[in-house]
Amino acid sequence: MTVRERTQKIERQILSPYAAFSDQTKGRKRPEEDDDLRTPFQRDRDRIIHCKSFRRLKHKTQVFLAPEGDHYRTRLTHTLEVAQIARTIARALCLNEDLTEAIALGHDLGHTPFGHAGERALNELCPGGFRHYEQSARVVERVEKNGEGLNLTEEVVDGILCHTTGRQAETLEGQIVRVSDRIAYINHDIDDSERAGIISEEDLPQTLTNLLGHSKSQRINTLVHSVVESSQNGKIEMEPEIEVPFDELRRFMFHSVYENPYAKSEEKKVPGIIGKLYEYFGEPGNLPDDMRRIEKEDGLNRAVTDYIAGMTDQYAVEKFMEIYVPKAWNR
Repeated sequence: MTVRERTQKIERQILSPYAAFSDQTKGRKRPEEDDDLRTPFQRDRDRIIHCKSFRRLKHKTQVFLAPEGDHYRTRLTHTLEVAQIARTIARALCLNEDLTEAIALGHDLGHTPFGHAGERALNELCPGGFRHYEQSARVVERVEKNGEGLNLTEEVVDGILCHTTGRQAETLEGQIVRVSDRIAYINHDIDDSERAGIISEEDLPQTLTNLLGHSKSQRINTLVHSVVESSQNGKIEMEPEIEVPFDELRRFMFHSVYENPYAKSEEKKVPGIIGKLYEYFGEPGNLPDDMRRIEKEDGLNRAVTDYIAGMTDQYAVEKFMEIYVPKAWNR
């Protein structure tokens, strides 16, 4: 018996009947030989961690553009927090932690530079629109490895695609990532907003904090417990008495932070940068060589969108400066 087979035997012994078992995966678009050590979902997790798009998340905006300080979240630290919350819930419900972790680690690979401001800008430019969750699935299926993709299992790709709005993921593990994403970003965005001086803990509606908790850790604990205690019979859900104030807290954050003109003042510059990059790289011959395959097979507009969506904040600014800002003459 291989290590993988032993792991899959243990899955059968300890996981819930509602779990996604790795020995019953729907498989990959391109069939591969099984690994002796790792289950298919463990291999997917490792492929995501080692891919270039994952490394670039450390320089992509979560909420605040180019914040001065070492402790603000980036898209990478957000991803890690989502993965930890999701694994806690999956473990408590006896679901597949490896699948849950793989989905969580890959869920934001398609996010643009400059956060949702960059997403809105690309949505205006890209034929057919742009949605980061669809781009995340495209990254693992098509963009990574110079157009080959990571060839992940269907369960992981489905969970990545369904981690936000739209239809629910087919697996409970994917549904866990969806709720964990909300738990993570609302609470860590409150933390970052307090650090930035945009809001304080006292600004949060007391009617909500009395129910959810008076600190980030208390609120996360309340929400995670609610999901674990309420989810049963093949459903992932939160208790209504907790979900209602949580949704109200989310609306508070939109009003106070996500749509705050002071906190988002720099975002008005984003459409100009993204638009000029799209214009430049939309000219034949301007894309880098590693995007040629996608340009040839999927078209120039699609390749330009993939290239810009994959940029970090810093790289996008540097390319804009390189292309459009005159350099000092030096003989």
